[in-house]
Amino acid sequence: MRILRRILLAVLALVALLWAGLAVYAYWPVPAVTAPARELAGPADRFVMVDGMELRYRSFGARSPGRPALVLVHGFANSLQSFRLLAPLLAADFHVVTPDVPGFGLSAKPATHDYGNASQARVIADFAAALGLEHYIVGGHSMGGTLAVYVAASDPHVTGLVLLNPGIITTGVPAFMQHPVWPLPRVMARLFATTGFRASSLRRAFLDPALVTAPMIADVMLAARSTDYLDGMTALMSQYRTGEEPAMAHRVHVPTLIVWGKQDRSKPAGEAEAVRALIAGARLVTVPQAGHYVHEEQPAAVATAITAAARDWRGQEGD
Repeated sequence: MRILRRILLAVLALVALLWAGLAVYAYWPVPAVTAPARELAGPADRFVMVDGMELRYRSFGARSPGRPALVLVHGFANSLQSFRLLAPLLAADFHVVTPDVPGFGLSAKPATHDYGNASQARVIADFAAALGLEHYIVGGHSMGGTLAVYVAASDPHVTGLVLLNPGIITTGVPAFMQHPVWPLPRVMARLFATTGFRASSLRRAFLDPALVTAPMIADVMLAARSTDYLDGMTALMSQYRTGEEPAMAHRVHVPTLIVWGKQDRSKPAGEAEAVRALIAGARLVTVPQAGHYVHEEQPAAVATAITAAARDWRGQEGD
């Protein structure tokens, strides 16, 4: 019994030491290298106030009565830069708008904001309204696909839905995020502010790691350079939860396109068909030689699929 007690005490001491180390890492002061979001913005960036928060966005393609609007929502820990390849390819047929979701990119990151999916989806819908988009298609990648489902299920102004390897059944969010116990949310916020960590995680998600370039990583890391990053990201990380996504998908009643990178290593076999089955009448297009970031690995194929689907939807309206 004494040996077992000593082993137990040693294990508890090791856990306590590890926890103390995590707390030190989480709250250890770092040199201030942050700046206001507007100082980090580029010439193509625009900002708009939505629900008391300033959101960054970019637009592609002229806005005109005969051209459908398309709002594209990025994935977790990313930003509008994720659509840098896809959006220009769609500009001839759509008025494309790519916002940074609150908590990400150069959009506001208030520590008091509700970062749950339903709340974030309301912000996206209010963002579209703030830009005067009376009718629009909403699309999203990974986490952005989840938010797009919520928007499509709740906003009557949505006319179509585009999902790019969405996080509806399995989220793709790292397992260590699913237990937001102190000080883990702040530890994760610090990790995601580390260039090496972000570059490594992105390279694992791409079939061809060479596509993850230094300029791309620099764009992704702009979020961590903004003044409100650490407190906002800590709040965001502490609010992680899932559960309602499949139910929300059943409530979608607009034409839906699912574009799926066939070699997505973060998803189990058969998930694409399972997602399609959740949404009545959904069309599934699988793209070879593409993984989780299908729109960055095969942007031309994705643009072709979206353009063809939107034309079919408009033809159905005419009928």
